[in-house]
Amino acid sequence: MIEVRETKDGCTFKIRATPKAKKPSIGGEHDGSLKVVVAAPAEDGKANAAVIAAIAKWLGTSKSHIDIIAGHTARVKTIHVTGMPKETLIGAIESAG
Repeated sequence: MIEVRETKDGCTFKIRATPKAKKPSIGGEHDGSLKVVVAAPAEDGKANAAVIAAIAKWLGTSKSHIDIIAGHTARVKTIHVTGMPKETLIGAIESAG
């Protein structure tokens, strides 16, 4: 199960990023993290930028509301979403299944 934690200004959750994929996608779970697959390579922050863009598009919010707060150079990252209620984020994660 993917754990969503509420913060004073939004929510955090963990993702498992997979760079250099042929078909980008969001959905599924891997060891308690949401799977995020992007086409960008893991060099010079390209994959991180692609992860932020993909999550923002998936949640229907601005890229400025999405931050990677831990795991910048790791596959497992902690994401912070500003201004989104916990229930809304949980619903999005469950629908991504």
